Amino acid sequence: MSGTTKPNGPIKGRLRDRIKNAANSTTEKGARNRYDADEYLDENVSLFNIKRCIGYIAGVQNHLKLALVLSLIGNLVALAGPLFIQHALDVAVPNKDVKLLLIMAALLTGTIVVSILFGMIRSILVAKAGQSIIHDIRYDLFSHLQKLPFSFYDGRPHGKIFVRVVPYVNSVSDALSNGILNFILEILNIIFIIFFMFRVSVPLATVTILGLPFLAVFILIVKTKQRRAWQRVSNKNSNLNAYVQESIDGVRVTQAFDRQNRNLDILDRLTEERNREWMNAQYISNTVWFSTETISQIVFSFVYIMGAYWMHPMASFGMLLAMGNYVWRFWQPIINLGNIYNTFITAMSYLDRIFDTIAEPIGIEDAPGAISLPPIRGHVQFEHVSFGYDPAQMVLKNVSFVAEPSDSIAIVGPTGAGKTTIVNLLSRFYNISDGKIMVDGLDIMKLSIHSLRNQMGIMLQDNYLFTGTIAGNIRYGKLDATDAEVRAAAELIGANSFIEKLPKGYDTPVAERGGGISQGERQLLAFARTLLCDPRILILDEATSSIDTGTEQLVQQGIRTLMKGRTSFIIAHRLSTIRDCSHIMYIADGRILERGTHDELMAMEGHYYQLCRAQYSE
Repeated sequence: MSGTTKPNGPIKGRLRDRIKNAANSTTEKGARNRYDADEYLDENVSLFNIKRCIGYIAGVQNHLKLALVLSLIGNLVALAGPLFIQHALDVAVPNKDVKLLLIMAALLTGTIVVSILFGMIRSILVAKAGQSIIHDIRYDLFSHLQKLPFSFYDGRPHGKIFVRVVPYVNSVSDALSNGILNFILEILNIIFIIFFMFRVSVPLATVTILGLPFLAVFILIVKTKQRRAWQRVSNKNSNLNAYVQESIDGVRVTQAFDRQNRNLDILDRLTEERNREWMNAQYISNTVWFSTETISQIVFSFVYIMGAYWMHPMASFGMLLAMGNYVWRFWQPIINLGNIYNTFITAMSYLDRIFDTIAEPIGIEDAPGAISLPPIRGHVQFEHVSFGYDPAQMVLKNVSFVAEPSDSIAIVGPTGAGKTTIVNLLSRFYNISDGKIMVDGLDIMKLSIHSLRNQMGIMLQDNYLFTGTIAGNIRYGKLDATDAEVRAAAELIGANSFIEKLPKGYDTPVAERGGGISQGERQLLAFARTLLCDPRILILDEATSSIDTGTEQLVQQGIRTLMKGRTSFIIAHRLSTIRDCSHIMYIADGRILERGTHDELMAMEGHYYQLCRAQYSE
């Protein structure tokens, strides 16, 4: 190994990730796509992630600084309390000095009041700082998720993504605010307490701090096992959340196939795995607390034994009481540091997951110097375009075609031929592997994504409706649309008739995913949402797949009205939808095998002809 340079810091972690992923690519792919496979993460604490944490802490440093100052003052005042007790017992009581005794009692009471008051203010400041950290991390994480490409979501159960945005972020806030503050505070407390202890008695103070090296050695031994244990807990939590999310999304299928008992068995197994790892992590974490508590009690006993039997002259009662108070106070921050360490180790396992997501490459983003697309005519050209979701298996192979402004291009072919892929590439949901796509003579890879999609109306196969109202879901395509524009779009597509029959019309609440609204009605609303954009390029992916024959006639009229003056791409299995398109492309095996009008392709009696005959015969 001589002559080899070892990478350090985050580079080392990233290199290890790449080597690990290369050696276990199948395992990693499975972990991303399955609820019952653990994700891999580096077991070492990442310095890069620690720097990220410091960045979030810096944003609330004013609150934390003030909280630290108040805590220091409160703790210093509280540390003076045992001195007042010692003076009262060793001076005021033997001399029967009632006035001095009352003064000592008043001072002791004052230390308690000041300590509690400052502690309350400190708690409020730390709580505000913690909530601010939660907001900042969650905002950055959610903002990044909005930018990640479809491929990121294609490759991960959504439950594993959700658990990072809500539960994990909630779990780390206390460690990054209260934990960091307490860590600094407890270190300073130890220093202050040592000063007060040596002021009371040098021999007894020396005995007290002799236990520290034993505890330090133990923590160094156990810390690696503890981090690994909490990472395993994080994995099992992620798996459980992914399965619950999947089960809720598919509950209708579950009930249709009477699979409830089987699903419960799977949930029970995942829960048992999570609980087993959690208990194992607790056992390891509790050893830190147990060892600290044991060493502190042993030291506490030695202090009393030494003060009563080995010191000459023997320590006074006041000295022993004060020293015992300081010994308890000395080991209390040590115990607290152990708890803080446990919390921080747990938080780091969550932060690894959070920052791993934030570090995901966006992939689909503006190129350096990207220009804004001006208002377009709608000329679209594919030049030798190739693409594969998996580089080893190309979906499109050297596809070329031209769509003139106002052309209507129908794309047909068997399932998996690459029809949807063509419009996904035009919309820049994925980056092409080879070739070029031009809009009005401009390479879309050199255009800003916002300016490109802003001039497109896209209706995907998944007609997702958001929680809100009917009008709000239609307006999603144009946030500043007036009520009249919303109604006009709905009327054009034929959705107005069923909307007006709803209890509150356009103000009818819509449940998540459009619960309570039929599939066909959801598709009509999604189509109206697309119409509202008034796009120059229109993309309809299976626009009439869930609409009955009667409704389809209304949609056809709306499509014809919308397509006037626009470049349109229509993917449809219902050939009646595309008969009047200016061009029809038959795609199979990633290539355009036939192109022409309906009549031209029928005359060829090729693939399209066979497709039409098969559908009409059905």
